[in-house]
Amino acid sequence: MNGPVVVDCEDVAWFRDAAEMPSAARGAAATLARRIGLDGYRSSEVALAVSEAATNLQRHARDGALLLRVLRTPDRAGVEFVTVDTGPGIADVEAALSDGVSSAGTLGIGLGAVARLADAFDIHSLPGKGTVMAAQFWAREAGDGPTGGPTSVASGLTRPISGETSCGDAWAVRIDEGGPETSRSSSGAVRGGAYGTHSPGLLGSGPATPGTRSSAGSGRSSASSEPAVLVVLCDGLGHGPLAALAAEAAVTAFRRSTARHPEPLLRDIHGALRGTRGGAVAVARIEPARGRVLYCGIGNVSGVLLGPDSRNGLLSAPGIVGSQMRSLRTFELPWKPGGALIMHSDGLTERWNADAMPGLLRHTPAVMAGQLLREAGVRRDDAGVVVVKGDW
Repeated sequence: MNGPVVVDCEDVAWFRDAAEMPSAARGAAATLARRIGLDGYRSSEVALAVSEAATNLQRHARDGALLLRVLRTPDRAGVEFVTVDTGPGIADVEAALSDGVSSAGTLGIGLGAVARLADAFDIHSLPGKGTVMAAQFWAREAGDGPTGGPTSVASGLTRPISGETSCGDAWAVRIDEGGPETSRSSSGAVRGGAYGTHSPGLLGSGPATPGTRSSAGSGRSSASSEPAVLVVLCDGLGHGPLAALAAEAAVTAFRRSTARHPEPLLRDIHGALRGTRGGAVAVARIEPARGRVLYCGIGNVSGVLLGPDSRNGLLSAPGIVGSQMRSLRTFELPWKPGGALIMHSDGLTERWNADAMPGLLRHTPAVMAGQLLREAGVRRDDAGVVVVKGDW
């Protein structure tokens, strides 16, 4: 069984439904692809796919938005786009992906061609509610088929409050490879995303089950020889550039810290946020080999373990990391195959219900995050959501 893989996300830009969106997104995609080293042919394929997706949004979707960003591994770079809309949805996704099927007014290549141009592609559509689509593009020779790309166990989305160009929410993920407490970890992270020129502007379907208090979160437990996944979500206090600086400081501290458990990681982040606005922060450690999740949070960050037939809330204590952080408590819950850990800021309401998004757990973390943002995101605050899933 292969160990977990994470991918860095950077240069996040949103493009909102507008007459200029397809051309703006196409130009940005071509520039981004060339800048990270994709050749001219591959860059033109990226631009074509992005333009088709953006035109589809503009002509046929409600409140459509397209996110464009760079993906990085230690030795590769790629481009990803994610589209989110609020309807009308696609009644027959398989038919829409068939050869020769395109929507009137688009470039005519169709979603099937977009999927073939991409190295990794996923789409989840809910008729009457909306569609989320994600596509990744990595270097490949002309005429070659999809490479599949690296399969990351985590992905997330951040979106600024309407009217702002910087986001006070940020997330990061890193892999603890096991071994001594001082061992270095591979990491993946994203800063709060800025809107492009044309930019778009829960837990509680049942009682939370907090799990049990765990001494493992204190860092006093014995080191594990098995890989684990560490994830952080920070909601900087307020919004705008100062909130974004606090969130970036939290992500930087998380990535630089050698701590491997939630409580010492939160202490490191607390120290790094002194002198900033501070924020709400939650840190989780997923240990697949031990079948458990350790979670510690301060402030208004929501966490949930979502399974095919279960939903368990993860509790955070009151406070502000960087200013007023009370004694920490780490909770432990079982990690079940086929499930996902979801963490989000209060830019998403807590009232979402997975039953309203049938098939959600069958999709990639990026598409899951997009559906949650569509279902529960609010425009009066920065929004951030990160999803970790995988049977590794």
